[in-house]
Amino acid sequence: METNIDFKKIWNQQNIETPKVNNLYTKANKLKRRSFLKLILVNIILLLSITFIGFIWYYYQPEFVTTKIGIILTILAIIIFLLPFKKQFSLLTKNKTEPNSKEYLQQLIKLKEIQVYQQATTLSIYFIMLSLGIGLYIFEYVSKMTITGGIITYAITILWFAINWYYLRPKVITKKNAKLHKLLVEFEKLNNQMND
Repeated sequence: METNIDFKKIWNQQNIETPKVNNLYTKANKLKRRSFLKLILVNIILLLSITFIGFIWYYYQPEFVTTKIGIILTILAIIIFLLPFKKQFSLLTKNKTEPNSKEYLQQLIKLKEIQVYQQATTLSIYFIMLSLGIGLYIFEYVSKMTITGGIITYAITILWFAINWYYLRPKVITKKNAKLHKLLVEFEKLNNQMND
């Protein structure tokens, strides 16, 4: 009776569950499709915002230099926010529908890196510039109000930015990262199974 059992040989002979693998690719493709559609929507909304801001400048002809600087800062903030989307766009539009799991894992890791960069660096720069831009923009109109009206206007504006920065932004980032992280873990498991 032979006592040496080759566990690696037995493991390699087992069938990898095809439905599970197909399900994993389906989930990944679904995430990529959703991310792509959101990317298109965000780009359209931000480009329309730039057009609208430009229209306000042209139509209302602000008098104060601070208002013009505010408009320029707001437009620059939007452009800076749009720049990392180019890399994300190219990753999400890869025409290979089912590459091997290692390639897919690499694509998901790159997507995660872009998202982390965008959430940490780009979003912070965007938010600071947008806050300054809007703060400078409304200065001209607040200066024509009473002191109480001006204080209330700035208080509401600051409160809105605080809610966005401290509550909504972290919630969206956590939700977005959780989906991608789950897929990354599953693809890493699949890769490890295939390499063993």
